[in-house]
Amino acid sequence: MVARPADLEMAPTVLKRAPIGHDVLSHGVVAGRIIKPAASPEGAPWLWTRAFGQHEDRAPTHGYEPTREASMAAFVWRRE
Repeated sequence: MVARPADLEMAPTVLKRAPIGHDVLSHGVVAGRIIKPAASPEGAPWLWTRAFGQHEDRAPTHGYEPTREASMAAFVWRRE
């Protein structure tokens, strides 16, 4: 099942190596993560990534954005 924007919610991540971040949930299942890793490109500190199985018909599967909100928008983007 591919997540749509209305299906998504965010919860604090359970990853110990990424204490600043969120799990992106679709119907209670982790569809991906948006985290602020220790190392990232300048000006784009937020990393978003889709979980395996949630990237069908979608590209790209991960990326860096300047804000958490921009990461969420990039996460839900779907190639037409």
